[in-house]
Amino acid sequence: MSNTVILASHSAIQEMKEYYQTAQLNKIPAGAIFAAKIPGCQVTAYRSGKVLFQGPGGEAEAAKWGKAVEKKPASAKPKTSGNPLPPYIGSMSVIGSDEVGTGDYFGPITVASTYVKKDQIPLLKELGVKDSKGLADHQIASIAKELLHFIPYSLLVLPNEKYNRLQQSGMSQGKMKAMLHNRALYNLLQKIAPEKPDAILVDQFAEAPTYYRYLQNEKNVVRDNVFFSTKGESVHLAVAAASILARYAFVREFEKLGKEAGGVLPKGAGAQVDAACARLIKARGLDVLPHFVKLHFANTEKAKRIAGVK
Repeated sequence: MSNTVILASHSAIQEMKEYYQTAQLNKIPAGAIFAAKIPGCQVTAYRSGKVLFQGPGGEAEAAKWGKAVEKKPASAKPKTSGNPLPPYIGSMSVIGSDEVGTGDYFGPITVASTYVKKDQIPLLKELGVKDSKGLADHQIASIAKELLHFIPYSLLVLPNEKYNRLQQSGMSQGKMKAMLHNRALYNLLQKIAPEKPDAILVDQFAEAPTYYRYLQNEKNVVRDNVFFSTKGESVHLAVAAASILARYAFVREFEKLGKEAGGVLPKGAGAQVDAACARLIKARGLDVLPHFVKLHFANTEKAKRIAGVK
């Protein structure tokens, strides 16, 4: 069956719900806002903002509402750098680290590290722990609240004001992420001391030499027994747990920003984000942007043009 996915704001999904009102199904999947069946296509909208169009007419129907999310080619194996991963790392006691929010115009960057002991792995599986990108926001909140009770963790939030100051001083986003990951790992190691994990796994956003180059002038750099892998959540559930806590913190901060902005803010960095920022500029002026957005994204200039300001 042909599948097409778009990302939509809450308001756009409500508009779709009204549009497909007469074709809606009584039974909807978990995490969905509505499901509807029309000739040649079934439409399912999820709280995460994803809208799935299934069937031979799905692509054409999706095009009415937005641009399809590009399907990423499947990668056979995670890619690693630095030291090779230990055999059977997936069954070891591991600290995992992951970040959220780097590609979102609105909202902060959040980084979390979690320590998952090998005897806790079955419980995490039972709780449904997996990569946060595959979970709806309400599922993330439910799992995160459970994890916070028994998993040692360190959670850091980089608000936009500080992000923009660092970026304008010449610091790259990659360096910011490396500093946040290192600080989260260091904090967590201090928290669990004298106990030590069998390994530390960072969800790889830069190869190991680049990561440590970013940290060359930092104190307390964590180097011992550290490994890097893409798709880290598939290597060890500690990274998946970290991604859930980071996403949970991001969503909470994002919702606070939405309330301050006076409405629901869209995630990502697409055209809906440009329009939302333009509305914010018209309502509050340019001076509020450093609090809400990552200023160096191209969305800033697009939003200014839409708002008719320089």
